[in-house]
Amino acid sequence: MALASPNNITRTIDAVRADLLAAQWPPGGKLQPGVLAARYDSSTTVIREALTRLAGDGLVVVIPNRGFFVSELDLRELRDITELRCITEELAVSLSLERGGLEWESDLMAAHYGLVRTPRRAAGDLVHINGEWAAAHRAFHTKLLEACACPHMTRLAANLADHTELYRCWAAPSDAASVRDVEKEHLDILEAALARDAVLTASLLRAHYQATVDVILRAGLVQGAASPSRG
Repeated sequence: MALASPNNITRTIDAVRADLLAAQWPPGGKLQPGVLAARYDSSTTVIREALTRLAGDGLVVVIPNRGFFVSELDLRELRDITELRCITEELAVSLSLERGGLEWESDLMAAHYGLVRTPRRAAGDLVHINGEWAAAHRAFHTKLLEACACPHMTRLAANLADHTELYRCWAAPSDAASVRDVEKEHLDILEAALARDAVLTASLLRAHYQATVDVILRAGLVQGAASPSRG
């Protein structure tokens, strides 16, 4: 039996979080510790600890006497989280553009290059988001805010990003997601940041996140709507 060591718990939390954000289970789906223990080669004790911590991040819901469940998708929550994310990142990016030096600029361009060079859809699966692209996408947005040098702000931004990621992954199979020019959105954000135009960068970020909300709404993945088939 795996010991509930800090390293084991951290590894399991990271693995479960990655699978949650990759939409491995449907919104509202039950997470059974015994099944997950086998999946992650861990113990039910470690799994329960991991799920409890992920509940603190809002990715998992704990219902007394019923167990652990994937968070439901809720329209009002999505809009509230998106607005809070926009406000947080507008301030963070303005500080980042003010404080970031040439090394940060180079790193940002490198992060964008990695994003551009990574396909959004993996070969053989043209429906779901490629995990490598999702990581590159996160790296670009993280680097954009990094130079603000305010860990509390970047942690909040990362937590809010996790919340919206679950919605975005479930909207990926919809037709609405396929017609969006995400690549141009990221390029425009990069160019505005390199020009040190804080107002424009913040405006483009807000439009970028609102476009994600619009896709999710058109995909019908709000509270009470059916989740897409995982075929």
